[in-house]
Amino acid sequence: MALFSSSKTSSQQTVIRPTVERTPNIAKVIQKIAQTNNVNPNSLDFTILEIFTYIRMTDVSVEAEWEKIENHELYELDDKTALLNPHFEIKQTYEIEVFSLSPRTHNPFPDLTFVVGANASKCKVYISISKGSKIESSDNVSKELTNVINKKKVRAGILVNIFDEMLQDVVSKISAEVKVGGSVSFDTKETILIAEGFEPTVTQNDALILHYKDSEKSVSENEQVDYSARGFVEGVKKDELLIEYIKPREGTPGRNCRGEYLVPQEPVVAHEVNFNVDETIRVEEDENSIKYFANENGYISFEDNTYLIKREMDIEAISFKTTGSIKSGVDSDVNLNVNESDAFKDAIGSGMEVEVSEIEIDGNVGSNAHVVALKASVGGLTHKTSYVKADTLDINVHKGKAVGKQVHITRLEHGIVEADSVEIAQALGGHIRAKDIFIGICASHVHATATKTIEIQKMQGSENIFTIDPLLKKDAQESLEDNQEAIDTLSSDVKSLSKEIKALKIRIKEGKPAFIDIKKRLMHYKKNGVKMPASFVKKYKEFMQLQDNLKELQEEYAIKNDSLLLHTTRTASFQDNIFDARIINRDRWVGYNEVRFKLVDPPMDLVYKPVEGSDKMIFGIVDLGEGEFEIQAVDE
Repeated sequence: MALFSSSKTSSQQTVIRPTVERTPNIAKVIQKIAQTNNVNPNSLDFTILEIFTYIRMTDVSVEAEWEKIENHELYELDDKTALLNPHFEIKQTYEIEVFSLSPRTHNPFPDLTFVVGANASKCKVYISISKGSKIESSDNVSKELTNVINKKKVRAGILVNIFDEMLQDVVSKISAEVKVGGSVSFDTKETILIAEGFEPTVTQNDALILHYKDSEKSVSENEQVDYSARGFVEGVKKDELLIEYIKPREGTPGRNCRGEYLVPQEPVVAHEVNFNVDETIRVEEDENSIKYFANENGYISFEDNTYLIKREMDIEAISFKTTGSIKSGVDSDVNLNVNESDAFKDAIGSGMEVEVSEIEIDGNVGSNAHVVALKASVGGLTHKTSYVKADTLDINVHKGKAVGKQVHITRLEHGIVEADSVEIAQALGGHIRAKDIFIGICASHVHATATKTIEIQKMQGSENIFTIDPLLKKDAQESLEDNQEAIDTLSSDVKSLSKEIKALKIRIKEGKPAFIDIKKRLMHYKKNGVKMPASFVKKYKEFMQLQDNLKELQEEYAIKNDSLLLHTTRTASFQDNIFDARIINRDRWVGYNEVRFKLVDPPMDLVYKPVEGSDKMIFGIVDLGEGEFEIQAVDE
């Protein structure tokens, strides 16, 4: 080992005389020399004098001697079969000369700033050149650039001339650009791969993924978690992936650019399949996983260590404490029977949300509860803040809001009903909106609005308002509004086109004599083989263009005018059925009540107040002509 020696300059700065060392760890040697001489390691530099590469092949019982190989044999080592042999070992030792940096120290690239980095496994090594760096032309750019890169590599413990075949191409490309342009500048940061070993394949531990569980679904950072939805009933669809078992898979070994052999970890097996499935679930297996798919709609159940799909479920009640909200979907084929029938308890608890295909509720629906299904029945009462929606809906006592297609209510107590057809045995106040409304016994404060029929069997109260409104449904209102917007736009366009056509006709009429004269002259020139004057030809074409423009405007006018007539006629069609609509009371009128018909064109409300005791049963709207209409007693 060489002796360390130093001296001091006139400025008292310690200068290390050139010192030769042979070491596998250059960074450690430089640190040692710096400490011995009490200098900053950053004030030292080194030159690689020689690289020594050693290999050996060992096994568990025999430790072989290291064998030195020559530089020209290094790239022959870059063979996957040899390098991925766990008994193969490789190392490098470097003979270097360490010296102090000084203003006189040769720096071939003073404007080049770069670092050598690697990924976590050290299987890929990069140089990262800083923005603003510049490489100037020199006597041997290629050799000097290779040297400065290799110095950073060996200082980082990266092997030289192994795994780095691409370095020669990188250096050659930069050198060629320097020779052509005199220099190379880096306007942006640039990262270049200079060495690549054999990346190991990561070991795969086994895993069991329960795809059907709502709790497994990701929740975004700003999304509020619904703690009431605890997945008591997990609705599934046919062919949906329910469960997936990821098989354990051992990774493959690798070797990094430091020459280190990378051994994959043993896979952890902690989720082996020990459950069964029945015929409602099918199993598909490949080399990587076992997947379990639903063969039918329903909800997934786990009974006696067996997964199966069921459709019917009986539960005592749905509440925050017991089940939480149940939302399997109206198309899930899940049918619920909720058995709680105590009049002082809720079968569907406060704030619960239920969404299934069918539900039969023996008892009450609590405050702020939401029930959605294709078919539903409520044997108790609905709270005034509850919401129940189903195509076919049957409710005993209704105080909340009900939406559906066919709705039957035994007793309406100031609730809200929206449907296609509504049948109410007894109405004690409330708001009803439907195409057809049938009320058995009508008490007071009932507001019923229909598009076709309102029929009452027995009138027992007053302060009721019965209305026929052809625009009852939201889509009808929106359609009328869209139609009116189209009429306004078309009216403006037709009016504007009419003015343009009129003005163009005047221009054509005024220019026609001149056009005829020009046409005759052009025919004369053509007949006698005389070249036609350009000004005459231009004026002729301009007049012909005016006639073409007039034709296009007239065609556009005809199309838009026809469309305007169509939309205008359509406005009237919105109330065509109002003349067939009927408000029927099969009993005598009691107290104060109102019968209303809402016209669309002209937009107005007609109101009739039946006289108490009157036996006029059927009311409709009659067209009196000249834009006048009246509500009258009519034949059914």
